[in-house]
Amino acid sequence: MATRCIRGAITVEADDRTAVLAGTERMLREIIAQNNIKIEDISSIIFTATDDIKSVYPAVAARAIGIVDAALMCVQELYIEGSLRKCIRVMVSIESDKAQSEMNHVYLEGAKALRPDIVKKNSKLAVAIDGPAGSGKSTVAKLLAKKYSLVYVDTGAMYRAVGLYCLENNIDADSADAVAQVLEDIDIRLENSEGMQRIYLAERDVTDAIRTQKAAEYASKVAAIPAVRSALVELQRSLAEKQSVVMDGRDIGSNVLKDAQVKVYLDAAVGERAERRCHELAEKGIVADKTKIEQEIEQRDKNDKNRQCNPLTVAPDAVIIDTTEMSIEEVRDAIGKLIENKIKG
Repeated sequence: MATRCIRGAITVEADDRTAVLAGTERMLREIIAQNNIKIEDISSIIFTATDDIKSVYPAVAARAIGIVDAALMCVQELYIEGSLRKCIRVMVSIESDKAQSEMNHVYLEGAKALRPDIVKKNSKLAVAIDGPAGSGKSTVAKLLAKKYSLVYVDTGAMYRAVGLYCLENNIDADSADAVAQVLEDIDIRLENSEGMQRIYLAERDVTDAIRTQKAAEYASKVAAIPAVRSALVELQRSLAEKQSVVMDGRDIGSNVLKDAQVKVYLDAAVGERAERRCHELAEKGIVADKTKIEQEIEQRDKNDKNRQCNPLTVAPDAVIIDTTEMSIEEVRDAIGKLIENKIKG
């Protein structure tokens, strides 16, 4: 083994403790994931920050994620006129059998401009589709995955799986403490079979079981719990780091995959979304009350938009598509044009 160095940089939106630590943690986790290294392999980290970051030492984020034995150093960069502002850089030293040329350096947010060659080399195509329940996210994501050879990641299914676990094990989904205590016992696994995503709780296939209305209600509750979101967001990001993905959910473009090359927000009138849900249930032989479905959708929208932890919102750089009067093929083609334009550069 020999000592190798990995570089990283990220810009943050504001000089406050939360933003600085969140950005630094994200950068460190991506360095660890992209280089497939263990925390214990890290021997030292040197952090530098521009002189407009004064709220907290970036190294605090390293301790928070378990890097406690490595030597850490924080220094302030020289101010050069015209240089990138609110920027944090790192140099991570590890022990590895790989050559230095095999190290994957990580540049995020505004720091991408520093090394566009490295960003291009390491980039995977990520398509983020957000929107409320019934707007057509999952259906169109599956079509796009098939057409463009992307891996489909149904983030809603992950939250439904946590909700189903709580439902079946009598865990109070309204209690953040109760749910957080069982998170380590919830083993969620995704598999792609014949182009379709299957989701497992441990070794049990729950792909169909999570689609009940009760599971959806529990999913909405557990999705508001910070510990649940933190655990699942980490899993979702790790999937996107390894392969090109199309991912749908409530906060994919605004939080989970902030660097996604394509971001879309799908919406539709409540009545249309309720009609689609009734049609889905009818295909399964279930007769639904449209009025009740509308009320449930409105309540879920309220829960998703008003939760404190990463609420349903439109990412600033997302393209908004109202699907009320559109066929699923028309939605697919509209997003497909965005993907093709991005691929062509």
